[in-house]
Amino acid sequence: MTSLLYALGIVLILIGVSISIALHELGHLIPAKKFGVKVTHYMVGFGPTLFSRRRGETEYGIKALPLGGFIAMPGMYPPKHATHATVDQSHGATDASGIVTEAVEGHEDRELAGVGASAEAAGGSTAIPTESRKPRMFERTMDDAREYSNQFIEPGEEHRTFYALSVPKRLVVMFGGPLVNLLLGILILGIMLLGVGVPTLNTTVATVSECAVPATEMAKRAPADQNRCLPGDQPTPAAEVGIAPGSTIISIDGKPMHSWNDITREVRGLAGKEVDIVVEDGGAQKTIPTTIIAAERPVYEKGKLTRDSSGELVTETVGFLGVGPDKEYTPIPLSEFPGQIGQALGRTFTALATLPVKLVDIVQVATTNKERDPEGIMGMVGVGRVAGEIVSTDQIDVTGKVVTGLGLLGSLNLFLFAFNMIPLLPLDGGHIAVALYEGARRRINLARGRGIIGPFDTARLLPLTYVVVGLMLCMTVLLVYVDIVKPVVLFQ
Repeated sequence: MTSLLYALGIVLILIGVSISIALHELGHLIPAKKFGVKVTHYMVGFGPTLFSRRRGETEYGIKALPLGGFIAMPGMYPPKHATHATVDQSHGATDASGIVTEAVEGHEDRELAGVGASAEAAGGSTAIPTESRKPRMFERTMDDAREYSNQFIEPGEEHRTFYALSVPKRLVVMFGGPLVNLLLGILILGIMLLGVGVPTLNTTVATVSECAVPATEMAKRAPADQNRCLPGDQPTPAAEVGIAPGSTIISIDGKPMHSWNDITREVRGLAGKEVDIVVEDGGAQKTIPTTIIAAERPVYEKGKLTRDSSGELVTETVGFLGVGPDKEYTPIPLSEFPGQIGQALGRTFTALATLPVKLVDIVQVATTNKERDPEGIMGMVGVGRVAGEIVSTDQIDVTGKVVTGLGLLGSLNLFLFAFNMIPLLPLDGGHIAVALYEGARRRINLARGRGIIGPFDTARLLPLTYVVVGLMLCMTVLLVYVDIVKPVVLFQ
């Protein structure tokens, strides 16, 4: 049964990620079609195509690897003649479509003139002279990229290419995908925080420990002995006086208890003292005289066990009762939601800014005996394993699983938004940066009455693009390896 639940968790997160990718690509597709761009492919995933269907001029499909998606628009790499269009060749055209049209017509005129001159010089031969120089590094690759990008452009369709869009329209098309992830992340976190709620510890007892084992002693015990009492272990006060799960603590030593933090704070300062604890059980209240014992407990900082420079567990001796809290899920007020989203975005961009450092840490984990940081980065394999853990564990209830799963998917969408906004090709942020540069250059050159105003030749950035793609592939392979060999484990 556990294996089936684990597999269910993986399937659910794959469905969630695939839907996020599909909606991201729709964020590109819808405005592109609205602006008249010819979209030839809409694909969710990479690798072999599992399913596809053509509707109109667009082929829609699903591929085997849910690691991303794409839409194919002719003109992502403009033809060279269009990129050389200048102010004096534009014949007054100031918008992208007009500039492209003039560039195409001018290119055709120059081609015809070139053919005629060659024929006359060669005594009737129609051979077009070619350059004899050796192609420069990447030049052939750039030409291939331009040719591949424009292979679906029919004569007269130049105005339906991506490079023929105005800068504002191009920005809308490229920002549409990341915007969908941002809105989807906010929506999912809204369902989690405003709909289901956040876990809040209340004053109802959920668990009662049978014995109080010093923290240093517990650390030495075998895992099988850490969840049971051994001969000689000291009983907890709660077990001795009969406080049972389901009882609600009303007051301790005459002080009302309104939250679990109140109980923890009060008990920790009562080591060695006998006090009256008022509990409510089955609608009736009763007073139970209880002696709070002094126990060695581990020190936690931000939810983590604290260790000293030598790696030893840091402990403190405090009052100990031996009860664990129940929890309930309470929706947050609507007024707090913007702040929560702001914090989530802050954590996302912080994680992105520290990505190089975290990757160095992952390399060390992969090549040494260094332990995996539970709060470090994960690949899709790691995300799938975590989702499987969440669904299959018996350490949290169904509501907790829903909250944790929604938080995981919401955070993943926020990260996809932030990652895609990195101003490097082939990411959406790279195309946005190119469009902004092209728009600024065009305005300046039009104002001066000179210079190039055609679309920027994105093929010139192919070497950098290959470097970025190579780094992303290396990162993916590294994370897959570490997620398999040293996975992040949420529930011990």
